Amino acid sequence: MQAMRIHRTGGPDVLTAEIVPDPVPAPDEVVVAVEAAGVNFIDCYHRSGLYPQPLPFTPGVEGAGTVCALGAEVTAFRIGDRVAWAGVAGSYAEQAAIPAERLIPLPPEVTAQQAATGLLQGLTAQILTSETCPLAPGDRVLVHAGAGGVGRLLIQMARARGARVIATVGSAGKVDLVRDLGAERVVDRSREDVVAACLDWTGGAGVRAVFDGIGAATFDGSLAVLARRGMLVLFGQSSGPVAPVDPARLAAGSFFLTRPSLFHYIAERAALLSHAEALFANLQAGRLQLRVDQTFPLTEAAAAHRALESGQTTGKLLLLP
Repeated sequence: MQAMRIHRTGGPDVLTAEIVPDPVPAPDEVVVAVEAAGVNFIDCYHRSGLYPQPLPFTPGVEGAGTVCALGAEVTAFRIGDRVAWAGVAGSYAEQAAIPAERLIPLPPEVTAQQAATGLLQGLTAQILTSETCPLAPGDRVLVHAGAGGVGRLLIQMARARGARVIATVGSAGKVDLVRDLGAERVVDRSREDVVAACLDWTGGAGVRAVFDGIGAATFDGSLAVLARRGMLVLFGQSSGPVAPVDPARLAAGSFFLTRPSLFHYIAERAALLSHAEALFANLQAGRLQLRVDQTFPLTEAAAAHRALESGQTTGKLLLLP
């Protein structure tokens, strides 16, 4: 089969297409014929070495497809079942061996491309707004990178919980798109002062929470717009890691700072299935809009990484083996 492999860390060019043996499932694994693999910033962090992985490896932690082989101990799935996963490496390939306990059955109404588009980012947005910082009606929140994959879903989920949203974007062309998702105020970071805009929108009070997946470039501003006892939810670092922080800075408003990882919230199978079922229900009910920005053949994974890191995308990137 064909797979994208990384033998050394670095830029997108370290992604190379190779012919490798078809995976053989361990007793507790399922082999899936991959129909779509999601491209996420965590893949870039693995590729660059920011999040070290044993070399060589096949990247990609999100995908969907059809079961084509079963391990000897697997009883919960059958060949031909449609499934998806998030948080298991090896998705940039024509086939992937996935532990059965990490697989999510797909409802008939959800396609493989929809699952690969919405699963990892949708689960992230869901846990951030319901568990990390449970939002209530009337809460005012700031969502950075509102046109991005997670940002789009954060806005929609926050609105569904009754919260009010101000969102940032990186260019003027994304403003209307994000406003249409439900953001009351959209700030173009390339032209406007985010802190001033956010404080003006809240009458100087600040926001209940900031959902920040950008990191170094936005961290100080995110702290500056928090209301008393507000929470900065730092869930990514697309602009680079944040420098060490003196905890005394949080005393300015008795702020909370957290750096959540989705995989700690879905480590138990019951939690994984519960959150996935809620996500699919919202999708089928029309409460969530998914957007695929671009699709790429598997062998063009490097181009997909360049597009993601450019900051110019307005939705999900998919690899189609």
